[in-house]
Amino acid sequence: MLGTCRLTLAFGSLCFSYFRLPLFNMSEAGNWCLIESDPGVFTELISGMGVKGVQVEEVWSLDESLMEQLKPVLGLIFLFKWQGAQPSPATEGEQHPTDHIFFANQVINNACATQAILSILLNRDDIDLGQELSSFKEFTAEFPPDMKGLAISNSDLIRSVHNSFARSDPFFEEMQEAKGNKDEDVYHFIAYLPIHGALYELDGLSRGPVHLGACTEDDWVQKANAAIMSRMERYGGSELHFSLMALTRDRIELLQEQIEETDGLLLSLPDDADNERARLNAERGDLEHKLQLEKEKRKRWHRENLLRKHNFIPMIHDLLRMLGERNELKPLIDRAKEKATERAAQRSQKAQQQQ
Repeated sequence: MLGTCRLTLAFGSLCFSYFRLPLFNMSEAGNWCLIESDPGVFTELISGMGVKGVQVEEVWSLDESLMEQLKPVLGLIFLFKWQGAQPSPATEGEQHPTDHIFFANQVINNACATQAILSILLNRDDIDLGQELSSFKEFTAEFPPDMKGLAISNSDLIRSVHNSFARSDPFFEEMQEAKGNKDEDVYHFIAYLPIHGALYELDGLSRGPVHLGACTEDDWVQKANAAIMSRMERYGGSELHFSLMALTRDRIELLQEQIEETDGLLLSLPDDADNERARLNAERGDLEHKLQLEKEKRKRWHRENLLRKHNFIPMIHDLLRMLGERNELKPLIDRAKEKATERAAQRSQKAQQQQ
């Protein structure tokens, strides 16, 4: 069965089975932590696995003009509320053999986000996977889907990078275990991408890849959007919590290449091409501005990831201890209680006025 999660967390799972694979860097699968569904987290996770030239962007709209700005899009990751095992809503959807597709069944708790990312990375020939993931892909190429899933769960590299985003709060896991699954909605990640001229939906909880029809690199995003919209429509108005992310080329690298290309065009202009020079200089200025914004965003992501991983409990403990030693803690607690009582009274009064 699946695990439970909040909207921004990835909690998929089947029951775990241990498997030791020879001749590859595998170890006991152990626990996989809950990680936040965030483009900064996913981008650093991909980089941590040795992949170069790729980042993740959150998609706020399926508008074609917005998707155009993200090009080239390498794959889409869709988060939706799990309603049990149901067939893909696509009209052409049918499960295909996995001979030419890297498809892995999900066999480990909390791994659905990382597995959706891997479904894209390991099925694109235009991504620099790095040495370890390339070796992993080659080694598991002939494995059936269930063994591919077991290989993922036992990969030291993949698991350690995934678990590097574990919550540092020592009470978090205890709270999750105490709460159980009773009041939590269940969410799941799946991937969409073109493979050999066809659009596929890759869901680790399905028996195989779902073929969604023929496509090209130019129109696959539009066709994937139609499949995603079809999934969303199945919920009617009862569910609004969806998330879509796009794997794209590294925007910093892409913008730097565009700036270099523009510089080359400027150098090749004849002396009397003033209008074209002005246009290219304006275009270069716009690219420089976008590059600066992208670098600032990357710094912000890095800082947010450091904060996610940092354990603030010792600092909070020392702060409370110091306040107690200075006899300042109890007055602060009393003041907080008074404010809470006042807010409760205001809410009650407002509710009575509305009746």
